[in-house]
Amino acid sequence: MKVLDLQCAQSHGFEGWFGSEDDFTSQLARGLVSCPMCGDTTITKMLSAPRLNLGHARAPDAAAQAPEQATRQDVVATTDTHSALQAAWLGVARRILANTDDVGDRFAEEARKIHYGEVAQRGIRGKASAAETEALADEGIEVMQVALPDVLKGPMQ
Repeated sequence: MKVLDLQCAQSHGFEGWFGSEDDFTSQLARGLVSCPMCGDTTITKMLSAPRLNLGHARAPDAAAQAPEQATRQDVVATTDTHSALQAAWLGVARRILANTDDVGDRFAEEARKIHYGEVAQRGIRGKASAAETEALADEGIEVMQVALPDVLKGPMQ
């Protein structure tokens, strides 16, 4: 099993697990590898170091580290934080999808029906133009624009 560090054209970093390098190359060529954040299929394989199990090795003394090593660790910490934020956002997006009804292009119409008590209150999501969103705001109907990753809307593997 090969674990690859990948990045989409929007700079979202993520891991991909493949049976081999050929498996990755084949899936990439067929457009089957996509970013879990935005669904982009323009994917780049990033440089990554192999994971080594050095349980018997001692951790280096922080004061003895060269400045280049300290900088490298700072980048890793930032990358870890970025990955944690991506994971948190995917969790929020999944909750939104699980707790709202997709009304598609009828969003403005359904939002008005809910606001004016014509139908039962419920969470909805869908699509609305900028003009529709502005008109809803003028009527006192609060809406929030959220970019949900398309990859979460379909079946997950």
